[in-house]
Amino acid sequence: MPTLFTPLQVGELLLPNRIVMAPLTRARAGATHIPNDMMVDYYSQRASSGLIMTECTMVDAHACAFMGEGGIYSPAHVAGWKRVTEAVHAKGGRIFLQIWHPGRAAHSLLNEGEQPVSSSAKAIRNETTHTPQGDQPYEIPRALRTEEIPRYVAMFTLAAQNAKQAGFDGIQIHGAHGYLIDNFLRDGVNARTDAYGGSIPNRARFLLEITDSAISVWGAECVAVRISPLVPFNDMVDSQPEALVTYVAQELSRRKIAFLEIRHENHALPAEQAILEIARRQFQGVLMSNGSYTRESGESTLARGAADAIVYGRPYIANPDLVEHFAQQAPLNAVNYDRLYGGGPDGYSDYPPLAS
Repeated sequence: MPTLFTPLQVGELLLPNRIVMAPLTRARAGATHIPNDMMVDYYSQRASSGLIMTECTMVDAHACAFMGEGGIYSPAHVAGWKRVTEAVHAKGGRIFLQIWHPGRAAHSLLNEGEQPVSSSAKAIRNETTHTPQGDQPYEIPRALRTEEIPRYVAMFTLAAQNAKQAGFDGIQIHGAHGYLIDNFLRDGVNARTDAYGGSIPNRARFLLEITDSAISVWGAECVAVRISPLVPFNDMVDSQPEALVTYVAQELSRRKIAFLEIRHENHALPAEQAILEIARRQFQGVLMSNGSYTRESGESTLARGAADAIVYGRPYIANPDLVEHFAQQAPLNAVNYDRLYGGGPDGYSDYPPLAS
């Protein structure tokens, strides 16, 4: 019976434990989106994780949503991330780069006036986003034309190539949380009538084309995907999430990718447990589950075989050595929620390890 401390083979990597660090947007890269000394410290501090997944990382210069997220679209970004991967590897860690385009969650004030894009011209409702001119309502995005879509797939292909040059162990494609790929996946946004809209296979086409392009660069054993079928963040919904997960999991299983991550609103919700069960049945590879887990609930999920690894987010913000905390069943540091996004090392890379 596996526990959080049982090693796990994930593609080419042997993880020493099943405690995985979630992609966590922290927005410390500044206006250039180039990883800096703070980010080197932050990620290398967390090298005892079974696997680190980086924050969502821009595949294009006009793919900004957070004022300070990392990028992977130029040689300077490759060089910046290479410092991160070398520091993590020097401490014996493993790290995947999460590649991402925000889609309709972008804003023109963050992208040199460029209008956000999406599957359809539907804005995020009743929410605002932070820009250099203060909080602003989300804009109505421009629906991508069918003939434009290959250019956006190519952005992810270049990001995959750059991630390899930067020394990552693999990549995760961000298909969750109402960003560009999810704008195609879920029918609450996707109202297209071309080959990328309507049926579930059509709506999943963009994700699968990106996945295939990433596999052509890395090999399937180094490519992962994240989806969030029930998470309402960024004004998202789908009319048939069970059918969507069934199809996507089957297709990704057929491609033999490294792992599939299911991001839950809360893993304990009955509807979320049902989604995880569908993914477990349909995806024959490594399945990871993410959503408000504790040490105890993570152990329980592994013990009953519902997932192969547990992805932890908030606990990793304040506990760089979360593995050691869990091993000793030590109290966790509290998260400084006022310092989550942007700024300096305070509330980012200054949390004390257990040994101190």
